[in-house]
Amino acid sequence: MKLVVNIPAFNEEEKIGETIGRIPRLFEGVDEVVVQVVDDGSKDGAGKAAESAGVGLIRTHRTNRGIGKAFRTAVEFALENGADIMVNIDADGQFDPNDIGKLIEPILSGAADIVSADRFDHLKAKNIPFLKDVLNRVAAKIIGAFMNARIKDLTCGFRAYDRESLLRLNLPGAFTYTQEGIIDALGKDLKVRWVPVEVTYFAERKSRVVKSVYKYVNNSAKLSLKAVRDVRPVKFFGAPGLFLIAIGFIGFIGFVVQYIVSGFKISPYLNYLVLGSITFIIGSQLLIFAFIADMIKSSRNLIEEQTYAIKKERYRK
Repeated sequence: MKLVVNIPAFNEEEKIGETIGRIPRLFEGVDEVVVQVVDDGSKDGAGKAAESAGVGLIRTHRTNRGIGKAFRTAVEFALENGADIMVNIDADGQFDPNDIGKLIEPILSGAADIVSADRFDHLKAKNIPFLKDVLNRVAAKIIGAFMNARIKDLTCGFRAYDRESLLRLNLPGAFTYTQEGIIDALGKDLKVRWVPVEVTYFAERKSRVVKSVYKYVNNSAKLSLKAVRDVRPVKFFGAPGLFLIAIGFIGFIGFVVQYIVSGFKISPYLNYLVLGSITFIIGSQLLIFAFIADMIKSSRNLIEEQTYAIKKERYRK
């Protein structure tokens, strides 16, 4: 059983060496532990700092390609090197590397395919910004409702993946991958679990991902909506479509009732008919979109199965 601990790095020269040094090299049920770093175009010598700290594997992007693409590189790199489990942990030291054991235990026991750290359970994150806390909880509730699952932490990057999930996940986003990863995994019926961990946010640290709260929320919302649309197209389009059709019927019935009660007068109640017609037409269109999107999903599933077979052969151990 080979465990690859991946550390994505972008301008993390100051902290990455210390983080690498704190990663345990012995875990029960694991034969080999390898630390790999994906240097995403750092300008400050983070790659050299990782090499000096004795990192086992390192791959470098010439330019900063974004955390989503850095994660895809990490997955490919881990599979190339025979990983049975990959754990992704941030370079800045906010997560405790000793918690890696907690994350891989459900995978080793067969209880989970993916295990994510949970920052919002009884071990509440220390010094977490209020807005970040609230937005994460709200997003987890909304996406969880669409996916019919209880999502405890949607955006945490500290996660463990078994080999099967690494082969099956398809995450096209460049901005981030955390939301997409959970949605894609649940859509493919992979077993996802959450483990409470302690995390401390450094007040003086500037996020490498969140340059602007507005841009982060906007980009994350777009990625999440696209992922839900692709995984649950019938629910995404069909639910609002049926709701609007129901509103249309109510408007039409309201018009008919008022028309009869008023002695067959049309003009005072024409707005009921107009509202009902508009909502019914829009709802019908959304329902048609739902069926079309479901057909596209079927085609996508076939393509993903072919992609899975190709990757399984390419990365055969």
